[in-house]
Amino acid sequence: MIKKILVANRGEIACRVFKTAKRMGIATVAVYSDADKNALHVSMADEAVHIGPAAASESYLIIDKIVAACKETGADAVHPGYGFLSERAEFSERLKQEGIIFIGPPKGAIEAMGDKITSKKIADEAGVSTVPGHMGLIDDAEHAIKIANEVGYPVMIKASAGGGGKGMRIAWNDDDAREGFDRSKSEAASSFGDDRIFIEKFVEEPRHIEIQVLADSHGNCIYLGERECSIQRRNQKVIEEAPSPFLDEATRKAMGEQSCALSKAVDYVSAGTVEFIVDKNRNFYFLEMNTRLQVEHPVTELITGVDLVEQMIRVADGEKLSLAQDDISLNGWAMESRLYAEDPYRNFLPSIGRLTRYRPPAEGDIGDGNIVRNDTGVFEGGEISMYYDPMIAKLCTWGETRDEAIQTMGEALDMFELEGIGHNLPFLSAVMTHPRFQSGNITTAFIADEYPDGFHGVDLSADEYRAVAGITASMQLIEDIRKQALRSIELGVAHSQAANYVVRIADHKFPLLIGQADDEIEGNFQVLFEGDEQATELYSSFETGDTLVAGNINVGEDENYTLKANKRADGFRIRTRGADLEVKVLTSRTAELLDLMPEKQEADTSKLLLCPMPGLVNALNVSVGDKVEAGQALAIIEAMKMENVLKAEKSGVIKSIPVSEGDSLAVDTVIMEFE
Repeated sequence: MIKKILVANRGEIACRVFKTAKRMGIATVAVYSDADKNALHVSMADEAVHIGPAAASESYLIIDKIVAACKETGADAVHPGYGFLSERAEFSERLKQEGIIFIGPPKGAIEAMGDKITSKKIADEAGVSTVPGHMGLIDDAEHAIKIANEVGYPVMIKASAGGGGKGMRIAWNDDDAREGFDRSKSEAASSFGDDRIFIEKFVEEPRHIEIQVLADSHGNCIYLGERECSIQRRNQKVIEEAPSPFLDEATRKAMGEQSCALSKAVDYVSAGTVEFIVDKNRNFYFLEMNTRLQVEHPVTELITGVDLVEQMIRVADGEKLSLAQDDISLNGWAMESRLYAEDPYRNFLPSIGRLTRYRPPAEGDIGDGNIVRNDTGVFEGGEISMYYDPMIAKLCTWGETRDEAIQTMGEALDMFELEGIGHNLPFLSAVMTHPRFQSGNITTAFIADEYPDGFHGVDLSADEYRAVAGITASMQLIEDIRKQALRSIELGVAHSQAANYVVRIADHKFPLLIGQADDEIEGNFQVLFEGDEQATELYSSFETGDTLVAGNINVGEDENYTLKANKRADGFRIRTRGADLEVKVLTSRTAELLDLMPEKQEADTSKLLLCPMPGLVNALNVSVGDKVEAGQALAIIEAMKMENVLKAEKSGVIKSIPVSEGDSLAVDTVIMEFE
């Protein structure tokens, strides 16, 4: 049996593998770069080895350093996680030469499926349905345009060695094809060390559905159902679920059998994922096979009860699969939300910094059989750097039905406390409450369709604003009662148990009277909103200092709220159900005076190009004195392994460029000034 596993990775996936290894009684080894010296995965492992500078190209991607760490610690097996070296055939082969077990597929399978051009040819020969396209290599941008016209727009320009949305662009016309080819080629070279590009037809109204397979070295292969991964942004998955709300049993069976046929065609061993694009008529087409553990594997584990990491370890150790196809059943529904260090209010641009607060919801059975799981690689006080993928955690929920899994996810997101950096929690909450998502009528264009101008927050319903106003007023009353109690002790006078407030939330105004309920049960209140004939019952769990508050309007009815609350001088910052609100709780006189205050004018930045994210200046496409037109590329900023092209919003002349290529920039640094 394998005795010691080194995980050639970092972050949440390293932590995930360590959990299973420890449960199986296997010793663990972490590797870390300068940037990860204090990372969670380092503290979780039994041993840890430093492997170099922060840049992955000088640490996690250096095969010699991983092999040396194995020899130093006596690790007899390596789990690659995902990304980095996980799909590098030479890594698998090198470990084999060193007598170290690779917990993954053999070299031949990685090579065959790692090259998207070769994999499509093999899939076609194995009887797997494939997407129309040009399987040859593309020489240059003009060649890309020619091929794109032959295939027919829209087309997908993809890196042959790509994955995770890197080196991938959709082109709708010749200009898109030219720029998409250049950017995909550049990203592919920097992310994978392989800049080969190919083109395939982009299927409109598509769903991204993938099949999980498990195969052993004894010729056995099974599939464990599918995952729906259609909620994507910039070709990067954001929310996944299992099973798919779209597939029927016949389609699931056909996709699963074709996935196993492809796996056997390349003598596949270990866990793997076959990805398909599925059109509105349930026609499915092979996209690629990922010869590794997928980011979204937890949802499959939640509906099948199979620990995929354990199966990978046992198969790598030469064991036969203990499961047959008939043993696999899909139980309930699971959701996964990827929590990223990116600011949804700034077009999802990367965010870096220190996690001043990190309090995920409690894991396990949370009642009524519903389950919460959080796979993470960070901790409160830890730092999110610019060197690696922006994922913070994968929050997963399980319920007996899809509606229950969604509801549990919404509640878990509301309970997830995260401060110090920009993050996409509000956006994830917004998706969970979106009627189209809840209906299951989704495609890979969901985000583009529903948020065409970006994400600008959630506008709650009138009833929701009213509930937030009432619950927040109760919180302010508790604060005021505490202050009055301290003063009354000093002065020897009684203090009030009720108050009149005007609660202001954006353009909404709620004059109200609130007091503690006559039943004297702690947390129960009566609130009379202006215009109402009778008071409304309200419950609030708030105590002074709380940052997470449970509330209920119309006590006894199912109108529960979870509020993340931060005290302000004139009220609270409240976040709930995807909304981020400044809630002012004022006296009537203060509210009157506030109406007379002039609004603060924002600084004029119309003549400046500001850096929208922390990152490196990869390229400056213009010079001082150049005349530029709207839409023209001005600069390329690289952040968290993605290249971002900054374009001119209008025509003008470049007055100054205070930065240089290679500079590391903070958010809102001036890159260019226009005359």
